[in-house]
Amino acid sequence: MTKRFSGWHMTAILVGGFGVVVAVNLFMASQAVGSFGGVVVENSYVASQEFNDWLDEAAKENALGWTAQVTRDGNGRLAVSTQNTPAGTTATAELRHPLGREKARSWTLVADGAGGFASTERLPEGRWLVRVTLANGDDRLRIERPVG
Repeated sequence: MTKRFSGWHMTAILVGGFGVVVAVNLFMASQAVGSFGGVVVENSYVASQEFNDWLDEAAKENALGWTAQVTRDGNGRLAVSTQNTPAGTTATAELRHPLGREKARSWTLVADGAGGFASTERLPEGRWLVRVTLANGDDRLRIERPVG
């Protein structure tokens, strides 16, 4: 003997189906919010006002003709190879974990004798966003690269 399909059965199917969709969406949203480690800019209005200044700075940096490549060397240290940088150039590095889970670090890099720079400490394992600043007097080159 079979039961008749009633309105209550259809209601249970709809409520159950939408309940699964809502539960999955809530779970995914909580995972997304919980894994986001920071903000892109603190105040988007202020950032929009500074945008043209950032473009001017980038044009000045490009006009210098300096280039730099950022890598992790075989010893696990941060290595910056440079080209066309004048004598007396200094280098600093700011390291940030992409998701903000590790504490940010600031390093002063030392000249490696081959026209580049290297860190004195080993770079912790994992992915890092590295912002290197090369400076010589008032001239500056800033680059930001992921290092894995």
